[in-house]
Amino acid sequence: MDSSQYPARIARHRIMVMSGKGGVGKTTVAVNLALGLALFGRSVGLLDADLTGPNVPKMLHMEDQGLEGDDGYLEPALLPVGPEGLKVVSMAFLAAKDQAVAWKGPLKISMLRQFVQRIDWGDLDYLVVDLPPGTGDEPISISQLLSPQGAIIVTTRHPVSLDDAARSIELASAMKIPVLGIVENMSGLRCPHCGRQVDPFCQEGAGGTPDELLGVPVLAKIELHSEISRSGDAGRPVILQSGNPAARSLEGLVERVIGMLETGTPI
Repeated sequence: MDSSQYPARIARHRIMVMSGKGGVGKTTVAVNLALGLALFGRSVGLLDADLTGPNVPKMLHMEDQGLEGDDGYLEPALLPVGPEGLKVVSMAFLAAKDQAVAWKGPLKISMLRQFVQRIDWGDLDYLVVDLPPGTGDEPISISQLLSPQGAIIVTTRHPVSLDDAARSIELASAMKIPVLGIVENMSGLRCPHCGRQVDPFCQEGAGGTPDELLGVPVLAKIELHSEISRSGDAGRPVILQSGNPAARSLEGLVERVIGMLETGTPI
């Protein structure tokens, strides 16, 4: 793969959202990050690189859309949000509903190359890539194809999740992708009756905080909140709900990413 031909032409800033472990909210973070960047007036694309488990269209209520085009190029599906809209590409737009995409490595790599080279992304400020969990074909291929300027690692405080997050950080380092930081998802649960915050993983004080254990900064801490799940299932991500505490945490993430990539502002 020749990584020099395509990245800058597609987007000025390219971010891959990773997790070592499934079920930690990586796609939720990627979708809300992309939407937040669009709401901040940036031109944004969102590439769902989880070919065998594409969930991005459901979280954006775009299941009935598809990819169309001619002259060998396809147009991304467009979600009208912000001044520019959000351009979305997903395997879910090409496969039948509930169809199992039972592909081995070469087919996955070929499809990712098509998503990068044969999609008319236009002139983007940001391309956010939602990767499947782990350190396999997809993150390696995206690293080679897009030369991202940064990786965001999504994790919880649970030791198993932190162990796998460390592997994602190691892969990013091996691929020479700077790790912008981690998002600690489900960082706490606030009691609706007394307002006291508790650690759902019972790991408070156990061995250190995630940034201490992983050696990278925390970009955002997002509490465990039922509205995050409900809004994602309904296709209206929580960042669209101004004033929601979870939305404020995600807006902070967006601001930090913009500061780091556009102005070089440290955390």
